[in-house]
Amino acid sequence: MELRFLGHACFLLDDGTCKVLTDPFLSGAGHPDWAEQVRPDYIFVTHGHGDHVGDAAAIARRTGAQVCCTADLADAVFGPAGVTCIAGNLGGTVRLPFGSAKFIQALHGGGAAGCPACGFLFEMGGRTIYHAGDTALTMDMALLEDAHVDAALLPIGDFYTMGPADALRAVKLIKPKLTIPMHYDTFPAIAQDPAAFAASCRAEGYEARVLRPGESLTL
Repeated sequence: MELRFLGHACFLLDDGTCKVLTDPFLSGAGHPDWAEQVRPDYIFVTHGHGDHVGDAAAIARRTGAQVCCTADLADAVFGPAGVTCIAGNLGGTVRLPFGSAKFIQALHGGGAAGCPACGFLFEMGGRTIYHAGDTALTMDMALLEDAHVDAALLPIGDFYTMGPADALRAVKLIKPKLTIPMHYDTFPAIAQDPAAFAASCRAEGYEARVLRPGESLTL
């Protein structure tokens, strides 16, 4: 099971038979070549802000990938763009050829009127991966301990989402086997030291790893 970081909140999950792309803000983050090259089977979008919707519609039209998002976001953004959607909602689970994805509530603006923000809990390739999307710290994260998360992808940028201190508290609630920071350094307002965050996780007994854009690991 390969997990590749493509910058900001974008990851490519690949179990060898299916590819899942999250929040593909690629062209806007200086990676237009990746936006043209990536060929996912599914694109998961956590909410309607431009730095998460990103190139999703263009990639979907180019590749035939389906976009998975909340029903409200599908109606407001992707349906009008002519994209085929899998439209779920908070608390629901969609079952797909690679496994499943559960819509997890995120504490954040939705970016489009009436569209809630979410994260996703993926079951894929025998692993459980939590992509938090953009979110503040919430005690609901404690419920994820029971999911036995293999990898938690958490925002640390502060300003728009939780910062490093709250992200560390989230790690303590979720208790994942591995934490990977995301949503930092893309803009001046969210400049952070991901290595310091990873060190703070390890100091509390939790494994963490910083991935550079384009870098991958095997879960």
